[in-house]
Amino acid sequence: MITAAAMASLALVCAVGAWRLARARWTYRAPHVAIVLWQALGVTWGLAGTGALLAYALEPYGRGVLYGLHAFAVSAVEGGYGTPEPYDLPRIFALIAGLTTLSVLVVVLLTAGAQTLRARRRHRTLLALVAREDPEVPGVRVVDHPAAAAYCVPGLRSQVVVSKGTLQLLSSAELTAVLAHEAAHVRERHDLVLLPFAALRRALPWSRTVEDAQREVGLLVEMAADDVARRYCSPRRLATALLRFGAAGAIPTPHGALGAATPASAVMARVERLITPGPLLPGPVRYGIVAFSLTLTASAPLLWVMPH
Repeated sequence: MITAAAMASLALVCAVGAWRLARARWTYRAPHVAIVLWQALGVTWGLAGTGALLAYALEPYGRGVLYGLHAFAVSAVEGGYGTPEPYDLPRIFALIAGLTTLSVLVVVLLTAGAQTLRARRRHRTLLALVAREDPEVPGVRVVDHPAAAAYCVPGLRSQVVVSKGTLQLLSSAELTAVLAHEAAHVRERHDLVLLPFAALRRALPWSRTVEDAQREVGLLVEMAADDVARRYCSPRRLATALLRFGAAGAIPTPHGALGAATPASAVMARVERLITPGPLLPGPVRYGIVAFSLTLTASAPLLWVMPH
């Protein structure tokens, strides 16, 4: 019962932490660190929430969640439950709820990943037919479309794509800034950061906290790419490029890609941050948050294997 209570408390702490983090603004001062914390909260919440149900259900075995599941499976095959006390109805319900929730989270994550991979494969096939190379922007695929568009298709065969309208809309310096931003998405595999939150939104579409988390992580990913891009270009040029995209009405980014078209509120937050950057989060604070995130991520798996 102690392990179940500990994991239930941990899941509650993660839920409250996600609710507070979605409203925090220190995250804009260190988006990479904030992304690590968001990932730790999401993983720990999923493992602790399902683990609390399973720990309560499997308590009669006294072996913890992981080994308790193995003992339950063996005893179910051999007949009976193999426990010193009868299995009551609340524990059966907890076992069913825990296994169902865990299965839903895993299946939704795998389904979201498979759908994203299929969408990217189809889009790469389409780009092979309609996109072209341009000597003025080497290594970039150009689509002959009058509207503004700039995005990347991540993966093993990643591609950065811009439209003809973008080449006409942006100056040379602004285009360099946008391409550096998209290249940052590709190098840091921000698509993998966003995937679990998109999957969680599918599993819990009614949750306002999950919706806020997905929106905030999406904004932090864009800010993280902005920080990488500003090493190679003027932050003001990137800011003006974002404003030009907003004024021109950039077309939506294809499914499975990461692009320049973001909601107006996110664009203004990014522009303000680029033009008037605040102080960086102090190094000891950043390292402390990363250490806390790693500890938090390791806590739930440890509770899963801890006997009770």
